Amino acid sequence: MAAKERKEVDMEIKESKNAYYIGESVATAIALITFQPKGDDQIVIDHTFVKEEYRKQGIAHELLMKVVDYARRENKKIIPQCSYAKEVLTKHEEYKDVL
Repeated sequence: MAAKERKEVDMEIKESKNAYYIGESVATAIALITFQPKGDDQIVIDHTFVKEEYRKQGIAHELLMKVVDYARRENKKIIPQCSYAKEVLTKHEEYKDVL
């Protein structure tokens, strides 16, 4: 039986309003992180998703780092509501400046 062919995917991280994603659009993304503004100086990370066949490759971490970079650049604090963001950001000292 021949191996199932997987469509070649552009792994570039793209930016949308309150989101970073990989794929052709936010609606069809293979990986996505979303955040919402809270007041003038905070953002709430509310969702991180990576399609099952792309997990365990560090993609969620790359998306999270885009949000961390955005927060630092815009001088905003992050409220990590989603479980993945909360686990990563609260367990590592290097992210305390954005919490």
